[in-house]
Amino acid sequence: MIDQLSIPTEAGAFDAIAAGPEGGRPVLLLHGFPEAAVEWEHQVATLGVLGYRAVAPDQRGYSPSVRPEQPAEYGIATLVEDVVAIADTLGWREFDLIGHDWGGAVAWWTADAHPERLRSLAVVSTPHPAALAAAMKTDEDQHLRSGYMTEWRQTRVTEQRMLADGARALRDIFDRRVPPSKIDEYVQRLSEPGALTAALNWYRAGRPGGKIGEITVPTMYVWSTEDVAFGSVAAFGTEKWVTGPYRFEMLEDVSHWVAEEAPEALTSLLVEHLTAH
Repeated sequence: MIDQLSIPTEAGAFDAIAAGPEGGRPVLLLHGFPEAAVEWEHQVATLGVLGYRAVAPDQRGYSPSVRPEQPAEYGIATLVEDVVAIADTLGWREFDLIGHDWGGAVAWWTADAHPERLRSLAVVSTPHPAALAAAMKTDEDQHLRSGYMTEWRQTRVTEQRMLADGARALRDIFDRRVPPSKIDEYVQRLSEPGALTAALNWYRAGRPGGKIGEITVPTMYVWSTEDVAFGSVAAFGTEKWVTGPYRFEMLEDVSHWVAEEAPEALTSLLVEHLTAH
C-alpha cells in the first residue's frame, strides 16, 4: 500500500510517496530527470511489504511547493540540503539512500558531504561524479553521450522544443522503455506552468563549487549496458572512488530507465544490498 505524503521543510513542502511501517528501517529514494517519485513505485511498495519505511519525494522543482525560478537555486549543495532537510523532518538520524540519474548524482554528493547520516548508498545509472568528469575528458564516447547537457542549458528553447507536437521530444527521451501510462504522467506533470523549466534548472545551475571525494559508506552501483547517457569507462571507473564496501552490478540489455524497465531485477539487488548492511 503506497501512501501520499507532504514533507514540510524550510524550503517548502515536498510531495512524496511512501510505504511500510513508520518504525521500519528508513530508506530514501531520489528520482531523476524527467521523472518523479513514482519512478520508484515498484521499489517503494516492495520495500514497504518487507518492513522498510521507504519514502520517495518529488524533488526540488518537481514538487509544486518547492519550485524556485532561478537556476542558482538548484545547485548541488542546495539539493543535498533538501535531502538532509527531508530526513530531519521524517526524524531519520541515519538512513539508506538510493538514487537514479540526477537523483543518483545528489546521492553521491550527499554521501560525500554527510557520510555520518547514511547507513548505505545505492546509485543506479549515474557514475561517481569524479569518474564521470574524468571520462568526459578522456573518453570520446562519453563526451558525445553527455552532449545533450549543453543543449538543454539553452533557456526556454529546450522547453518549447520538448513540449511541441504533444511533447513528442520529451516522450522520445524514454525510448519506449517506460510504460506509456507512466510517460503520460511525467508529461502531464512537466507540462504544468514552470515545471519543465524547474526540472531543467538542475542542468542550468552551474557546476558544483567544490570537489567530491571518495565515498566511505557501503555502496552499490548499478549500471545497465544499454544506457545512452553513461558509458562503460565512467561506470568501471567508479570503483576507484569508493573506499567503503563496494558492489558493482551490470544489467545486460537494459536501458537508462532501470527502475521501470527491470523493476524486479533492480528491486532484488536493492534488497540484497540493504540486507547486507
